[in-house]
Amino acid sequence: MANRRRQAISRAWARLVRVDAVLLLSLLIVVSCVWTFFKLADAVTTRRAQHFDEQIMRALRDPVDLSKAVGPPWLTGAMRDLTSLGSAPVLVLFVLAVGGSLLVRRQLHALVLLLVATFGGALLNGLLKDVFERERPHLAMRLTEVNSTSFPSGHAMDSAVIYLTLAALLARLVEPLALKLYFLGLAVLLTFVVGLSRVYLGVHYPSDVLAGWAAGLAWAVLCSTAASYLQRKGSVEPPK
Repeated sequence: MANRRRQAISRAWARLVRVDAVLLLSLLIVVSCVWTFFKLADAVTTRRAQHFDEQIMRALRDPVDLSKAVGPPWLTGAMRDLTSLGSAPVLVLFVLAVGGSLLVRRQLHALVLLLVATFGGALLNGLLKDVFERERPHLAMRLTEVNSTSFPSGHAMDSAVIYLTLAALLARLVEPLALKLYFLGLAVLLTFVVGLSRVYLGVHYPSDVLAGWAAGLAWAVLCSTAASYLQRKGSVEPPK
């Protein structure tokens, strides 16, 4: 009896250590992302990042005609298609698709978490844009129409928030590790492609995209940590 009690205590302690380690790692990622964002914001507001940003932008353009991007003609059209993966209509469709599956499974806590992550991230991005009010790159470089301010990139931030949050939720609904890694890897790839397309199309400086990724990752990790807490309570659990 005493031996069983010691084994139970040992298993409980091991679980507690794993939970604390995951929480510590999550907080470390959030703090690192927030620090990165504020360093970028400082470089942007003091215009120390402007020279670097413009060098990258001009490297992606014909030096004689800034309205022409480097690369084959089809690449510009492909980048316009890829950048739509970070647009509001496409992201809303993804959220509705996954949210519908959570509703069918009656995982209402996870559904609320998804909605909070989605709308909270969008509101945060709008607030940050209003605070910094950075102008977009020169009009001649833009290969697609934009209306809002530039810092941080809304496409980069929103895609990071939504794709990474969806991946974290989906990873908790499946058993195989390979499938979990697939979801997370696909989310990272989509987020990277969206951010890259914004710079190529000339509607964002590289620092805008980097700041969007940093802020989006911080918010997504916070939401993922909340999802882990809900999973331990049984609201978000993998199939048995």
